[in-house]
Amino acid sequence: MSPLKFRGIGVALITPFHEDKTIDYPALGRIIEFIITGGVDYLVCLGTTGEAITLSAQECREVLDFTIKVTANRVPVVAGFFGSNHTARLVEELKSYDFQGVSAIMSSSPSYNKPNQEGIYQHYMAVAEASPLPLIIYNVPGRTASNVSADTLLRLANSSSKFIGVKEASGDLVQAMQILKRRPEGFLVISGDDPLTLPILGCGGDGVISVIGNAYPAQFSEMVHAGLRGDFETARSLNDALLDVHPWLYTEGNPAGIKAALEILGFCTRQVRLPLVALSEATKEKLQQEMHQVAAASPRVPV
Repeated sequence: MSPLKFRGIGVALITPFHEDKTIDYPALGRIIEFIITGGVDYLVCLGTTGEAITLSAQECREVLDFTIKVTANRVPVVAGFFGSNHTARLVEELKSYDFQGVSAIMSSSPSYNKPNQEGIYQHYMAVAEASPLPLIIYNVPGRTASNVSADTLLRLANSSSKFIGVKEASGDLVQAMQILKRRPEGFLVISGDDPLTLPILGCGGDGVISVIGNAYPAQFSEMVHAGLRGDFETARSLNDALLDVHPWLYTEGNPAGIKAALEILGFCTRQVRLPLVALSEATKEKLQQEMHQVAAASPRVPV
């Protein structure tokens, strides 16, 4: 599949839970339909926002299968495959896993071990050799404690055609610009932070894998697509409309905030699994106030 299929907006799907913390598949189906109807370009299943780390292996398989079935080839599905801190184990899992219906794999760098850049490079090259699908590197040092440097990302991009892009969530715009300046042709630079998406697009980036797109798929999709076609006046207007919602989605961590937003919209509960806890009532009220203000100022925006 061409990397261009992942140029635009992907949404990092939540995994909705019932009050008893079991998976709410009817709610997940409604959310997938809402997001696809909103005009997104692809879905990312079992990422950070999907709480894959607290799902059992069987639950991960079931969530992925359900997502593929409901999506029904309308948009590509990317499977999150977390960067295990045991490279050999991850390699064996990649070799044995059934990826039918999946278009690409997204994998974060190893966490906890805190490898140096050479270790990160060798880890990803082992993953690339084992992977049956194109790979999106997920650089999220706020969770892994190890930044994948621009030099390492570019080294990987030039070492294997399996690497089609990076979800860049370092929060470092200078790093993003360094990658954009020196990347090989066809290597995508995808924002991993919703609030930084517009400036990354302005620097030549290729889109976003979004959290807020769960709740505002049409509006955020339109913003991203406007930026990609160079209509930054429209993109700025749409970005400004949602700008003050972003902080409330992360005040008590992700995905607690976006799940609360979806509860406000009537899609699901805000339940998460330990060690995460649901968004507090006080913060939910502030999020709801901001969402109502956005809706009042922008009739096309829900709530």
